[in-house]
Amino acid sequence: MDLLEGLTTEQRNPNSIGIDKMDTVSILKIINNEDKLVPLAVEKEIKKIARVVDIVVNAFKRGGRLFYVGAGTSGRLGVLDAAECPPTFGTDPQMVQAIIAGGRDALVRAVEWAEDKESEGKKEIDRRGFNFKDVLIGITASGQAPFVIGAMKRAREIGASVVALSCNEKSETFNYADYIIHINAGPEIIMGSTRMKSGTAQKLVLNMITTTSMIKMGKVYNNLMVDLVPVNSKLVKRSKRIIMLATECSEAEAARAFKESGNRPKTAIVMVLLGVDKKTAETLLDRNDGRIGLALDAYERKK
Repeated sequence: MDLLEGLTTEQRNPNSIGIDKMDTVSILKIINNEDKLVPLAVEKEIKKIARVVDIVVNAFKRGGRLFYVGAGTSGRLGVLDAAECPPTFGTDPQMVQAIIAGGRDALVRAVEWAEDKESEGKKEIDRRGFNFKDVLIGITASGQAPFVIGAMKRAREIGASVVALSCNEKSETFNYADYIIHINAGPEIIMGSTRMKSGTAQKLVLNMITTTSMIKMGKVYNNLMVDLVPVNSKLVKRSKRIIMLATECSEAEAARAFKESGNRPKTAIVMVLLGVDKKTAETLLDRNDGRIGLALDAYERKK
């Protein structure tokens, strides 16, 4: 009880006192007004988030991976972010991984007791072959989940970089992290319901970490996601449109380049912009960290 009383996420929010007696619009306004505070809280941690991004990028460049470890809502958010990376950025599914206390079952129903086993957190990252090249981000709103702490302790023993993302100043995870991201979004609208403001804050931060890392890994050209994997009709259409926007070519030319590139938008863009074949485009990208801008500059210098 003493522990809970000291946690931000376990405090009563004075702005939502009496919410159970309010009409629907009034309730929604309170939720909306509280949600507006979250991006401002995230903004205060931009420099620390940037440091984590640089660490993640460095890990990727030396063959390391990014692991999220969380429980409950925090764990599900990690799974969501990791799952979106392959189709959005064309990454190997192993590059960004998520571990949630309770495993797959915890994705669709509450397995609250699973987070209480510190030893299981350690075992799970060992099972994944976690090593010193990797980065582990422990995600927990309250910062007390033993499962997450166990994984963080093991990661430090291995010699990897360890990050703690929490919404409580007194987060226990901060004691086992090399890098700390503390998002103080204030008390929840409903006391202790960390799927709300805390969950929103965590989702924003995870979006920032992976998106910025992928931009720096050459997965984006201008503001276009050029390394997406077109696995369905919608993504095929999006790929062709991206080629058109990046090169200002016709729809027919974009379709032709898309097909000749083996359905790889990034390769197709280089092919169209430079008037080269697939092999040349791929070689240029391979020699320039997969970044279109650098590949174009290298080609011009060679000319």
